[in-house]
Amino acid sequence: MPRKMRAALFATYGGPEVVEMGKVPIPQPGPGEVRIKIEAAAMNHLDLWVRRGLPIETPMPHIGGSDMAGVVDSVGTGAEAVPIGTRVVVDPSVSYEWYLGQGRGPSIDDPRYHILGEHTQGGFAEYAIVPASNVLELPEDFPAEKAAAAGLVFVTAWRALMTRAQLRAGERILITGASGGVGTAAIQIAVSAGAKVYALTGGEKKVRLLEELGAHVVYDRHKVDFSREVWRETAKRGVHVVFDTVGESVWPQALRTLGHGGRLVTSGATTGSRGVTEIRLVFWKQLTIMGSTMGTPA
Repeated sequence: MPRKMRAALFATYGGPEVVEMGKVPIPQPGPGEVRIKIEAAAMNHLDLWVRRGLPIETPMPHIGGSDMAGVVDSVGTGAEAVPIGTRVVVDPSVSYEWYLGQGRGPSIDDPRYHILGEHTQGGFAEYAIVPASNVLELPEDFPAEKAAAAGLVFVTAWRALMTRAQLRAGERILITGASGGVGTAAIQIAVSAGAKVYALTGGEKKVRLLEELGAHVVYDRHKVDFSREVWRETAKRGVHVVFDTVGESVWPQALRTLGHGGRLVTSGATTGSRGVTEIRLVFWKQLTIMGSTMGTPA
């Protein structure tokens, strides 16, 4: 085996121009870890934040890529339960039980939760190291590209909708940023759950895409005031749930689309993190505002 591998990496923060192809040593798995020969890796908005300098500790030079799929080609001690040659997809959340406060004793004060490709080296390379507990076996006939594209976005959307917001069949949900990775995953989950889906995006091409995915009503933010349209479409009842990944630019209007007892769950702030909240609206309608980050595949 060659001693070095190709990787897309950056050594300083900035725009796309800071990313370059380079050669780095092939990593070796430690205790409880496996090495994956990458077949496919997906880019998420998270990768853009990391490259731009999200205020976290990022190892430099950095290899991004939280979502990946491939074949296990080497295992560390204690990871022998994962046979070499197994096709796998990777769960990018490490130590999520700590994040949920499920640890016990001194370990609860040890911030071990991290995301592969954000706090660690990721999958934009020929090989990657991940914890053995974070791999899920793939059927031989399942495309690596589809597997790699699903991890982060579907786990994030599932936890936000089904675990945090407790979305139920027959409810109405507004999904902002609906043409993004998490948004498109959320549409599919919500439709499968039996909810009526209102989706917000920008541009006719994206509107058609979301309609094809199953969204019942799609708004082009460039053409309409979506909060007024939701209120009209629902006969002034509003929606039961808002799932927002956009943040600042849509926050006030998104809150206004909620009916009495509505729930807003947020898992992103791509346009900014300082949304204006009309407090009287929150207490008068008895709204619930909650956050959601990543999740687990189980």
